[in-house]
Amino acid sequence: MEYAVGKAGRIIAARLFEGENLYESIESIAEKEQISCGAVLITGGIRKADVVVGPKTETPKIEPEFRDFVGPGEVLGVGTIYRDDKDKPKMHIHAGIGKGDNFIIGCPRGGASIFLILEVTIIEITGIDAKRVTDPASGFKLLKIKNKK
Repeated sequence: MEYAVGKAGRIIAARLFEGENLYESIESIAEKEQISCGAVLITGGIRKADVVVGPKTETPKIEPEFRDFVGPGEVLGVGTIYRDDKDKPKMHIHAGIGKGDNFIIGCPRGGASIFLILEVTIIEITGIDAKRVTDPASGFKLLKIKNKK
């Protein structure tokens, strides 16, 4: 286990609009505001997304299994922002997405776009040194916390 203790910094409230890209929008805010570490909360509408719902295979390398969500529908999610090994902010978010009886829980990716409005809250975390670093075994960019306690 790795962990560090930080403090809440700035809190950013944002509204995303119809058709905007979930990742591009939130990561651009983080870049502009120079956020290195943060927590992300989202609530609102989503038009479509390719959602990772777990691993299709675990060996020899993890291969994600995707499900398409075509809405419009509702979304509620929580995630994090950490800089990657190229010093760019990268978000990792998991969400419940649905419309009526069609719902998915997982990691929305692949062109996740907004329906009408998405409210975003970013809580900056200060005082810790953490990054997403490429893990050779999995090929994923995994969180690495440098300040251990």
